[in-house]
Amino acid sequence: MNPSRQLYVSLRTRIFDALDAEAVSTLSREDLKNQLSQAISLLLEQDKEAVSASQRNEFVSMLYDELRGLGPIQALMEDDSISDIMVNGPNNVFIERQGLVEKSRITFMDDMQLVNVAKRIAARVGRRVDDSIPLCDARLEDGSRVNIVLPPIAIDGASISIRKFKKQSISFGDLIEFGAVSPEVAKLMIIASRCRLNVVISGGTGSGKTTMMNALSQYVSESERIVTIEDAAELRLQQPHVVRLETRTAGIEGTGEVNQRQLVINALRMRPDRIIIGECRGAETFEMLQAMNTGHDGSMTTLHANSPRDAISRIESMVMMATSSLPLEAIRRTVVSAIDIIIQISRLHDGSRKVMSICEVVGMEGDGVVMEEIFRFEHQGFSSQGRILGRFITSGLMERSALYEKARYFGLDSELKSIFSGMQA
Repeated sequence: MNPSRQLYVSLRTRIFDALDAEAVSTLSREDLKNQLSQAISLLLEQDKEAVSASQRNEFVSMLYDELRGLGPIQALMEDDSISDIMVNGPNNVFIERQGLVEKSRITFMDDMQLVNVAKRIAARVGRRVDDSIPLCDARLEDGSRVNIVLPPIAIDGASISIRKFKKQSISFGDLIEFGAVSPEVAKLMIIASRCRLNVVISGGTGSGKTTMMNALSQYVSESERIVTIEDAAELRLQQPHVVRLETRTAGIEGTGEVNQRQLVINALRMRPDRIIIGECRGAETFEMLQAMNTGHDGSMTTLHANSPRDAISRIESMVMMATSSLPLEAIRRTVVSAIDIIIQISRLHDGSRKVMSICEVVGMEGDGVVMEEIFRFEHQGFSSQGRILGRFITSGLMERSALYEKARYFGLDSELKSIFSGMQA
């Protein structure tokens, strides 16, 4: 341990031993920082330690972050260029910046400090995490999503995973600038949202599914009543008529759980025009398909899958969780009649996120689901900086497609046709 860290640990231990926790909670930010500064100055004088003003200010900030913030990772939370923070024990803190993961220089002093930060995070959102309940999934005050795993489940020390909440929604203009979509692909998805098509966004972890759903939701009419259902609220709809529902885990007594399936069933009684589920991962998928099939056009959800075909298979499997009595053919017919478009997103090895494919669910042929690919991303090589290069290609849009029929109903068919004019596969 370097001398500066050793001095901080000594000051921290003595100050924390003397603190009145109840009194600290009532102090304002400035008052608490002033008292910490005075305490540090007093102890340094007693020990005859010569410390620069900048070092003292750093000690004050570190103590304040431990008392009111998230300890050593508070600085990472305040860095807007960081999208994910992953703590694997006290000495291994990783961050994701611009799609690439790197190790941070931030460390915790010991396992105890890390566990205390984890417990403080859980306590702030009304959750509990300890030896008896070593897992916690929650949402921070700023909307960031956090997952905590404590030892002995986490073998190498407590694990904290934070998906930071972006302060500003990303628009399709931003996605075009990032290269995630082309102007034609963006225009197609905007029309799909305006035409009230039922959309499934498929992709891996961290591929940008929620970002895409937020962008799509910006084109929902302000006259519609929307009900959103999420495990941790991340969607940011700007429409005036939105009801946001969030699941709840069981309390200490093992009661009070409210899961996504219950919320979807309840949402159907709330007269929604659209239902948006943050992520389908279980039995709630069956109710979601029923909603899509019973007049709630324009509903959306995300799920984890590696391709549109895999997405269909996952939906079938999740419906079977809810009802094992339905034959597979009946499930597939329900899927085909409910879902219009599947948008496949991937995070590529250069850190970029891209829409890899947009498929329309056309119907059944025999006992299989038929899909038509409208757009796909074609890889063409690498730039001098190692970035993936490519283009979005299309085979066109059939006039018998649901998207074309809906676009014609909403008076957007000429706008839709203009997307494909001059484009070739």
